[in-house]
Amino acid sequence: MKRFGLKGTVRTDLGKKATKAVRVGENVPCVLYGVKNNVHFTSTVADLRKLIYSPDVFVVELDIDGEKCNAIMKDLQFHPVSDKVLHIDFYQVTETKPVVVEIPVKLTGLAEGVKAGGKLSLEMRKLKVKGVYSEIPEHITIDVSSLGLGKTIQVAKVEAENLELLNAKNAVVAQVKLTRAARGAAAVAGKK
Repeated sequence: MKRFGLKGTVRTDLGKKATKAVRVGENVPCVLYGVKNNVHFTSTVADLRKLIYSPDVFVVELDIDGEKCNAIMKDLQFHPVSDKVLHIDFYQVTETKPVVVEIPVKLTGLAEGVKAGGKLSLEMRKLKVKGVYSEIPEHITIDVSSLGLGKTIQVAKVEAENLELLNAKNAVVAQVKLTRAARGAAAVAGKK
């Protein structure tokens, strides 16, 4: 996984009034859960922008008033109308305890079904995996070269070393759909 450095400041005042004051000051209230006691802190919206608005999964190297640790972003809350970030939960990670994260899926190769006139469709952009954070890759690569017209790749066929896939085994990750042109060509070929 990619790494992301983030600085934070410990919050001493908790509650609605203090949280509102934090948000007015262009900061985001955050909580770090994990091995030690929960830590309430704030970080600036500008520092968090590249972490939040990215399809990548990051190991966040937190520096909260000099205390350093590794964490992953576990939960993110947005305002329902303005889409401003309201709150972020981080989870502290260790080399021994597995974590659950969603990893992006990347397709490689030219599918046989696409050559025959079909359309490749990525049905699941991310897969939920469980594993030690140091062994989690940036993305899961799936080769679709042998995928024929009307065929699918399910979660059960996806290989990921040292990771446990948590999605339903029969869920479709990618498929080659029949297009109208391909159906018409198949119908004409069937009549001859």
